Amino acid sequence: MADQGEVQLHFLDYWRVIKNRWGIITLTFLLVVVTAYVTTYFLPRKYTAAVSIEVRSDMKPINVGANIPETPNTGVDPHFVADQLVILQSTGILYPVIKELGLVDKWSAGLPNKLTQQDAYEQLVGMMRNINQKRGTDIIVIPVTSTDRQEAADIANTIAVIYQKRRREDLHSSIANALSELKDEVDKQRVDVDLAAKQLEDMRVKDGIVDPNPETLGNDDSETHRKLLVDEGKLNEANQKVQELQTQFARIDVMSPDELLSAVTVLGIPVDATLPEALNKYKGAASERARLTEQGCGPKHPSIKALDAEMVVWKKQIDDGISSFKAILQTRLEIAQNLAKAAQDVYDKDQVAMQTATKFSAAYMAAKENYLRQKSLLDAADQHYTEDVMQMTIGMDPAKIWDRAEPPRGASSPNVTMYLVIAFIVGLGMGVGLAFFLEYLDTSVKTLADVEKFIGVSVLAVVPKIGGLLHKIEGGRSPDAETYRTLRTNIDFHKPSPDANTLTIISGGPGEGKSTTLCNLAVICANAGSNVLIVDADLRRPSQHKFFDMDGTVGLVDYVNGEKEFDDVIFQTSVENLWLIPSGTLTKDPVAVLNSHRVVELIARAKTQFDLVLFDSPPILGLSDGAVLSSVAEMTVMVVQHRRFPRASLLRVKQAVLNVGGNLTGVVLNRVDTRDDQNYYYYTSYYDYYSPIPATDESRSKADI
Repeated sequence: MADQGEVQLHFLDYWRVIKNRWGIITLTFLLVVVTAYVTTYFLPRKYTAAVSIEVRSDMKPINVGANIPETPNTGVDPHFVADQLVILQSTGILYPVIKELGLVDKWSAGLPNKLTQQDAYEQLVGMMRNINQKRGTDIIVIPVTSTDRQEAADIANTIAVIYQKRRREDLHSSIANALSELKDEVDKQRVDVDLAAKQLEDMRVKDGIVDPNPETLGNDDSETHRKLLVDEGKLNEANQKVQELQTQFARIDVMSPDELLSAVTVLGIPVDATLPEALNKYKGAASERARLTEQGCGPKHPSIKALDAEMVVWKKQIDDGISSFKAILQTRLEIAQNLAKAAQDVYDKDQVAMQTATKFSAAYMAAKENYLRQKSLLDAADQHYTEDVMQMTIGMDPAKIWDRAEPPRGASSPNVTMYLVIAFIVGLGMGVGLAFFLEYLDTSVKTLADVEKFIGVSVLAVVPKIGGLLHKIEGGRSPDAETYRTLRTNIDFHKPSPDANTLTIISGGPGEGKSTTLCNLAVICANAGSNVLIVDADLRRPSQHKFFDMDGTVGLVDYVNGEKEFDDVIFQTSVENLWLIPSGTLTKDPVAVLNSHRVVELIARAKTQFDLVLFDSPPILGLSDGAVLSSVAEMTVMVVQHRRFPRASLLRVKQAVLNVGGNLTGVVLNRVDTRDDQNYYYYTSYYDYYSPIPATDESRSKADI
């Protein structure tokens, strides 16, 4: 339970700080919000236009050989779209965009020095920072941000168009090269067929052979012939496979790593996944080395040496991957050769069987078989070439634009709503933080514990902000009078002796409310039936006669100077049982007046005639008047204004009283705002409950004196 009470107390303390300093919190909050609003108002407006483009990683492959079976596309390269995101921001794409739109000249307008193409490229890359891929698709969104909405749309569309054009050109170039090589193979095969046909014709003429079926190996109805044809087809297919693999193997030796990776997709040969990554990193390192070299870095520069070391590692991985690739292809070639040899053996057996069944010579049959085999290869190659040409003529689009960029209607930045929300949060946080910082720097008296800790004197009463004089309240009844009754009771209990009845009320500085406190204490004591005398000993700024609407021209000074007698300076106030000795004519040396023996005589006489004698004195710090009165009065009460008087000055006031032999009876904590300060709630929470009538708003609205 104790822990819960402490937590609650801490929370109330925090809430009190916020309530007491709500003004600085509000001011800080408004300053931050207004500053944020003005800043966002004058920030340049930026507009974002985006284009959506679909990228396709694999088209139907064009085989390098004459009849390589097409490998089905089993999936999309997971790194393909990521590679395209990098390519879209490369100089190969953006330099043409800069040239197409004339951005160098456009952006150089108004600048002292013309921008270089590299400067324009860097600025353009900064305008398309948020390029991204739509999740789960092959669609890339290219946003471009600019202060000109039309420029943003033009740049985005131009990037997409140039990228699309570049992809199409690369694809068509690759297909054209493959078709050219394939056509060369077909033409070569056609020459072989023509030679075989001429050789066969010459043999028929020379030997007088009549062959009713020159395009077949015999009687199509014979089982032997049909088997021979089947085996011949298998042999042709096996030989064609061997020929194609040999052609491919020969081309691999002159291929670049990039072309080898393309051949992997075409041929369906598995390759280590690290090869593409190593190739990309090798090219990236080479590009970075070239850039550093252009900037003037020599071969021994640390960055150059580090890049060279990286390139050696990546080159080794690339070479290992290529070696693995070649080994797989070599294995395929050996398998194809073995299959071709087996097919050739079967075919030879069928050929022997066929020759025995025909009347033609073995030489003629061999020539005819060669012709038919070469023709079969030609037909297959020609058909394959025709299919690939048709594929090329079909509209293949490796990059398709779906959503073209349009000039945006509204600005994308600054985001005024987001900035204001952040400003609200920051402003509130700064305001609260500043409030607690000021609370930390505030060294004024805030609690009863401050008084007791610094000077070891009890707090006799906690006076709320009543803002008025009790005797001027209608009927003389007020719930706020209870605090002065408490003060009167505590003074009675703290008397050094039963007959002690002289009391001076002091304060450390002006404006603490000591004169008002003394006046209200006197009224309370007089209302209780005591004969009370107020001596206005503040000879610098007297105020007691003003409280009672009396003439203060005759009083204490006149008595001390011998111009008036004791009874001549005592005046009855409007309050029953309450008398006043005004300050009288002001003097230039109030200390001499208060040190006079006549003051001692006045105190001695007043002590015998009145139940309580109260002295109003000037502030004790900086003036000696208050110290003089503390030395002659039996009791001294210090008034401290809550949250104003410094804690460190409490000890100085106490020491000033003790140095003259005075008796500091206690402290009155004045002008406490009990509505905001929960520490003093229970000191005043029962006033209204026990009051005969509620206090009027008019009495609470008057300012303290």
